[in-house]
Amino acid sequence: MKFLDQAKIYLRSGNGGAGCISFRREKFVERGGPDGGDGGNGGNVWVEAVEGLNTLIDYRYHQHFRAGTGIHGMGRNRTGAAGDDVVLKVPVGTQVLDEDKIDVLADLTKEGQKILLLEGGNGGWGNARFKSAINQSPRRANPGEDGEDRWIWLRLKLIADAGLVGLPNAGKSTWLAAVSAAKPKTAAYPFTTLHPNLGVVDLGPSARFVLADIPGLIEGASEGAGLGSRFLGHVERAGVLMHLVDSTAEDPAGDYLKIRAELQTYGGGLADKEEIVVLNKIDALDDDTLKEKQRLLEAVCDSNIMLASGVSGQGTKTVMHKVLERVRASRLAAKTSEDDTQWQP
Repeated sequence: MKFLDQAKIYLRSGNGGAGCISFRREKFVERGGPDGGDGGNGGNVWVEAVEGLNTLIDYRYHQHFRAGTGIHGMGRNRTGAAGDDVVLKVPVGTQVLDEDKIDVLADLTKEGQKILLLEGGNGGWGNARFKSAINQSPRRANPGEDGEDRWIWLRLKLIADAGLVGLPNAGKSTWLAAVSAAKPKTAAYPFTTLHPNLGVVDLGPSARFVLADIPGLIEGASEGAGLGSRFLGHVERAGVLMHLVDSTAEDPAGDYLKIRAELQTYGGGLADKEEIVVLNKIDALDDDTLKEKQRLLEAVCDSNIMLASGVSGQGTKTVMHKVLERVRASRLAAKTSEDDTQWQP
């Protein structure tokens, strides 16, 4: 299935049905009076986060959604039926943005979350609503209100506990394949990863978390260069960033600083997230060279450097347990923050 994380769609809620002008006419009923019913309300437009979806591909070929129009009112005080609602089913983690892609209208982070985007027009009143002691046979009814319409953007941000970042060919996909059951494409050339991948890291009962791998970043990624800029949003929700640095590169310290600069420029709170720096591919270096590159990297990095190799598996479990520790702390902090927000005196 093709991965699609952005889609622009047109929405329109339903118009309300018109009210009815009618008078009761039955045998043996003298001066029956007005009995025109109200029109039905127009259909609403909703968006709902559901399980089992991981892409917005459904909105690539179907881009116009219109809710049903309310049925007109009828005689004998019959109210018209309401128009059918439209429910947009999207993956968990989807954001709804205005046409300018600036204002966030909704952020669906939990399964079953359902939000009203457009409300249908009200149905018009029938002439029975206008009868009074003075006007006993009104010959007026209201038309239904028009529905609303707008263009919106759907943007998917994957729900992951930790995110992998680094330059192209830093070994991110190989790492994901080594520590999870995911099978991303791996090869000995840059930009092997063309779309984000998710893998579940299983370190034992109640010790599981989701790791996201995005395409490699290059200098200028925050301004649109390369592939990574488009997918940086997929690690915005991650509580921890795992920064892989290629130990076989000529200047690992410079590579690290390039990625940090791009995260800082991109924004979205990425530069402030908890970071675990891993010097990868250590099996390809001798001890003296590895120690020298580790020393140079530690000189520009605030955190302790961890050594590992995704190919040989050396040090991967130690790194993953460290990531799990930080993920648990992030989950606890998020839960505490949510509880504090909901509490009221």
